[in-house]
Amino acid sequence: MFETLQEKLGRAFKLLSGKGRISEKNIEEAVRQVRLSLLEADVNYKVVKEFTSEVVDKALGEEVLRSFSPDQQFIKIVRDELIRVLGGKSARLELSSSPAGIVLVGLQGTGKTTTCAKLAYKLKSQGKKPLLVAADVYRPAAIDQLEQLGRQMGIAVCSGDRKNPLKIVRQGMEDASRNVNDVIVFDTAGRLHIDEQMMTEVREIVSVVKPDEILMIVDSMMGQDAVNSARKFNDALELSGFVVTKLDGDARGGVILSIRHVTGKPVKFVGTSEKVDGLEVFHPDRLVGRILGMGDVLSLVDKLQEKVDTDKARELEEKFMKNKFDLEDFLVQLRELKKMGSLADILEMVPGMPKDVDVVGGEKNIARTEAIINSMTSGERKNPRIIDYSRKQRIARGSGTTVVEVNKVLKSFDQMKGMFKKMGKKGKLLKGLKGMPF
Repeated sequence: MFETLQEKLGRAFKLLSGKGRISEKNIEEAVRQVRLSLLEADVNYKVVKEFTSEVVDKALGEEVLRSFSPDQQFIKIVRDELIRVLGGKSARLELSSSPAGIVLVGLQGTGKTTTCAKLAYKLKSQGKKPLLVAADVYRPAAIDQLEQLGRQMGIAVCSGDRKNPLKIVRQGMEDASRNVNDVIVFDTAGRLHIDEQMMTEVREIVSVVKPDEILMIVDSMMGQDAVNSARKFNDALELSGFVVTKLDGDARGGVILSIRHVTGKPVKFVGTSEKVDGLEVFHPDRLVGRILGMGDVLSLVDKLQEKVDTDKARELEEKFMKNKFDLEDFLVQLRELKKMGSLADILEMVPGMPKDVDVVGGEKNIARTEAIINSMTSGERKNPRIIDYSRKQRIARGSGTTVVEVNKVLKSFDQMKGMFKKMGKKGKLLKGLKGMPF
């Protein structure tokens, strides 16, 4: 989502390339470009003004370090300031009560109910026993949606009488005490706009629950409207933090750079997909790395550790080394890759990854390759040598592809096997992966 901002900031950094020293004269245009880049990304103008002022103060007069050129030093200054604006470090949930309470608030359409489910799922994966409380009685099907998500995740949902939010909340607290839940996640009603009735109801819920956390759900695509709403919610409820949703979309990204500065409250989580596991702890330094095109290796490692089956990975590695890797294993590898989510998101985390990579084509190639292998018999997957022309025709028909595409997958698979057979050092791996169908 930060491609445009990356591109424009990159132009600003290039203005200082080849200079011997950062000075007031040569930094003026670079700072102007940074200012325009942030404004076009929909960052609050007050944030931009303070940000650029701090950058100028830190940059002017600084001598270039031996190992840095002026553009690199300017990047470091911008990076450090962006991290500061975003809060410096990740802010974790503070859950000291028993059971702990988390109340989620926000406008309608921001993904609040889905985020409730995602948060409960994350807490469950951390060993907790969460309870979901469906207190949004106004939006049609909101309670049904949360109950359905709860069933999918194996998490209990309290919906009480489905009519009175305060009664539902009290019932949820009683259920949690009886069933020994250690954390309760409350879904409250959203509105199309902020009104006094809405705020009064939320304040009453907060007074009953006395929650450890009050998190506002903010849609990253709403721009400055989201920032204004965040300010009003914080004034009314004294929020403990934010969850920014739809970071996997094409928003300009200014919201996440603005709300911390405007409210003084941290972003605690970000929504990265529509799936129940699409909620991540917000790390300011990692996000800044992605904004500046430096990648996010730590998040990529986290995703690998969380999504990839280590036993399967170890088993595949052994087959690679013994040259016993077949198309059944290739299919397993593709499915493990798909678990990690969008290919675009994965590539964005890789430092130095070119922006012109054909992500759409890559996604299609993965799906096509999987369809082709799925159309093979077990015997064909284990021994591709038996796949003659008539078999290729059948596989092509079954997968909705062509014989040419079937041949391409088989050829790529042979190349991969040959690569691993010849590979003496792991350092040759990336070089050998060029031309693979994923």
